[in-house]
Amino acid sequence: MLFSIKIALASLRAHYVRTILAMLGVLLGALALTGVQHISRAMLLKAEQETAKLGSNLFMARTGRLAFRPGRPGRVRHEATNFTLQDARVLAQALPAVRKAAPFVSVTVPIRAGNVNIKCQLVATNPQYRTVRNAEPAVGRFLSAADERHKAKICVLGSKIAERLFDRAEAALGQQVYFDRAVLRVAGVMQTKGADIAGADQDEQVFVPMSTYLRRMANQDWITGVYLQLGDEANVAAAKQTANDILRQRHRIDPGEDDDFSVLTAKDTMQVQEQALSLVSTLGLISSSVSFAVGGLGILSIMILLVRSRRLEIGVRRAVGARRRDIVRQFLVEAALMAGIGGLFGVLSALGLVVIVCRIGQMPLVFEPGLVLIALAGSALLGLVAGAYPAWQAAQVEILDVLKSD
Repeated sequence: MLFSIKIALASLRAHYVRTILAMLGVLLGALALTGVQHISRAMLLKAEQETAKLGSNLFMARTGRLAFRPGRPGRVRHEATNFTLQDARVLAQALPAVRKAAPFVSVTVPIRAGNVNIKCQLVATNPQYRTVRNAEPAVGRFLSAADERHKAKICVLGSKIAERLFDRAEAALGQQVYFDRAVLRVAGVMQTKGADIAGADQDEQVFVPMSTYLRRMANQDWITGVYLQLGDEANVAAAKQTANDILRQRHRIDPGEDDDFSVLTAKDTMQVQEQALSLVSTLGLISSSVSFAVGGLGILSIMILLVRSRRLEIGVRRAVGARRRDIVRQFLVEAALMAGIGGLFGVLSALGLVVIVCRIGQMPLVFEPGLVLIALAGSALLGLVAGAYPAWQAAQVEILDVLKSD
C-alpha cells in the first residue's frame, strides 16, 4: 500500500494541473458542507443564548398581531387600544403558573439631552420587570415600588441610549432628559442585552414607571401588553390557550373573528429562527452535493485520461510482475488521494471562513469534529467511487497490446 501511495503522489505531482482541476469540485463540496453546517449551528447557538437572556420562562400577551420574519424584528399589525391594566391583572390571577407579572407600554418617542436629540423606545413598566425580563442595571438602580406609587419623574436608560446621549453610562446618572414637555432624571443605566422577544433592541430602550407614563406623560388608560414569568413546571401550551380564551372573552371577540392580540413565548421566536436555519442547512447540503457530484465527474474524466496516457507504464508494470489487482489498487489510491486532498483543503478553508464569520457576526465559535470527519471520509469515498471505472479500465490493459502500439 505504501508503494502505491508513493506512485500515486508522484503521478499527481507529474499531472498537477489536471489534479488541481479535478480536486476543485471536491474542495468546493467540502467547503460548502463544512462551512454552511458550522455557521448555521453557530447561528442557532447564538439564538439560544439570546433567548436565555430574555428571562426565565418568559410569556407575553400584547395588543395587535405580532408577525415574525427570520432575521428581522417582529412587526405589529392591527394594533388596538383596548388592552388594559385590568387585562394584565386577570391574566396574572387566572393562570396558576404565573409567578410575577410586568405590564408595559411601548412607544417610540424623541429623547433629548443637551443638544443631542434622538429617538428611543420608551417602555413604561413596574419594578417586577427587572425579575421577569432578567434586566439588571449596570450602574445606578432600576425602577422601585416607591417610584410607581409616587409617579416619580425618573427613568432608566438602555446602554446604547446612554452612550449616544452622554458618551458613557456613569456620566448619565443624575442628568435630566426631556421627552417633549416631560423632564425626567436618570436613575440608572441598563446592562447590554440585545434583542428581546419581539426582536426590538433592548439597548435602545428607556424605562419609566408605569404610573408616571399613564398619568403624567400620556394620560391614557390602555397599555401595550404584559410580560408573565411562568413556573419551571408550567404547561406553556395550556397557559397560552387559557390566556387566549380569556383575552377573546374580555375583548368580546366572536367565534371566527381574528384576535386583536398576540400571545407568545420566547420559544416561539426560536421556532422561526430554527426553521430559517434549517432551510439554510438544507440549501448547504444541496449545494455541497452538487459540488461533490461535479468533483466526482471531474475525477472520473481525469482518471480516464490518465489511464489512456499511461498505458505504457501500466504495460511495463504488468510485464515485471504486477497483478491486475495491483493496478486497480494503484489507480484507486490515486483517485482517493486526489479527492481526499481536495476535501482536506476544502475543510481547512471552511474552518477558516467559520472563524472569520463568527468573529464578525459576534457568534459563538462552533467546531464539530464529527462533521469534519464526515466531509473528509465522504471526499475519499467519492474518489474511490469515481476512480472505480478508470481503475478497472487500467486493469484490462494487455501487455501485448501495449508493446504493439508503443
